[in-house]
Amino acid sequence: MKALCWFDPKDVRLEDVSDPAILSSRDAILKVTSTAICGTDLHVYNGYLPRVEKGTILGHEFMGEVVELGKDSPLLKGERLVVSGVISCGGCFYCNQGLTSLCDNSNPNGWMTRELFGYPTAGVFGMSAFAGGYAGGQAEYVRVPYADSNTVHVPDELEDSQVLFLSDILPAAYMAVERAQIEPGDTVAVWGCGPVGQLVIRCCYLLGARRVIATDRFPHRLEMAQEYGKAEVFDYEQREDVVEELKERTGGIGPDVCIDAVGMEAHSSKMDGLYDRAKQALRMPLDRIHVLREAIQACRKGGTISAAGYYAGYADKFPLGIAFAKGLTIRMGNVNVQHYVEPLLEWIRRGDLDASYIVSHELKLDDAPLAYEVFNRKEDECVKIVLKP
Repeated sequence: MKALCWFDPKDVRLEDVSDPAILSSRDAILKVTSTAICGTDLHVYNGYLPRVEKGTILGHEFMGEVVELGKDSPLLKGERLVVSGVISCGGCFYCNQGLTSLCDNSNPNGWMTRELFGYPTAGVFGMSAFAGGYAGGQAEYVRVPYADSNTVHVPDELEDSQVLFLSDILPAAYMAVERAQIEPGDTVAVWGCGPVGQLVIRCCYLLGARRVIATDRFPHRLEMAQEYGKAEVFDYEQREDVVEELKERTGGIGPDVCIDAVGMEAHSSKMDGLYDRAKQALRMPLDRIHVLREAIQACRKGGTISAAGYYAGYADKFPLGIAFAKGLTIRMGNVNVQHYVEPLLEWIRRGDLDASYIVSHELKLDDAPLAYEVFNRKEDECVKIVLKP
């Protein structure tokens, strides 16, 4: 089969590789019908995640049709499924608590994250050895472990584009907003108007926000946030100070909630951003946390910070004292897809939520190397790319 494989930073290639095989009784093999490039994939693409093996098949946002099943799987051949990018065993303490991204059993290399973090974390498709080394879904076929716990059935009347993002970014956006515990009438500031940021904005209004103020540096993404998300927007590169801008827009108080929809590759021309970039280039810290710093400085006293963006390691120059002095609540974590996917699917079926508007490009899997270049450089007004094997 054909699959997109990582070899070095910014070196991904479409290769002929072996077809996946059933390895466990709960496995399923899917023929992939749609797969997307996620911002987290760019962290792999750019070489910022450790222990990515050469030849790793990328991709954790995908869906498809069942072509083969393990003997204990309750799924059906031909069934159309969306797959969770984060893998859950479905039976450990954390999975039973709905904290599926903290699964004790789905990462065969959990000993690696135990050494780093003190605990194992869940497996993830198409990432580094730290996430289990699973082959991803940017391929013609993929093996899904614990398939009964990691898939959701797609009704025939729904198109791929309507449900594909249930695999990761839609639950991630919703979880970040839910954890922010928005109260009716709150003002929310959102950093980043990429795919996750766009969905965060929509979810903020669904969960009761009165105002959403969003910032980015790309005009087409700001326009989308304003047109589809009904957010107030501004270009942070055209403002002298983002923190002061947000204070001014909120009567000097600051936003009630600040949501980081950027993550570990935050851009900034300010001194701390340049400092982060230089150190990340040397692989000294893994994360550029400029957005988190600004969110902590901007948020009103007693407010909440929620991080939807992905972070990988130890952070430098984290303003802990400011967060402490202001009495802030900080919520973050990888997405518990399985906990949110069913209610979000029902919203989609009812027509209350449609994430398909974020798709700016639909390309063939053969075009995946070019697609990564375009997405990484934010060229051609790119917001979200879907690949069709």
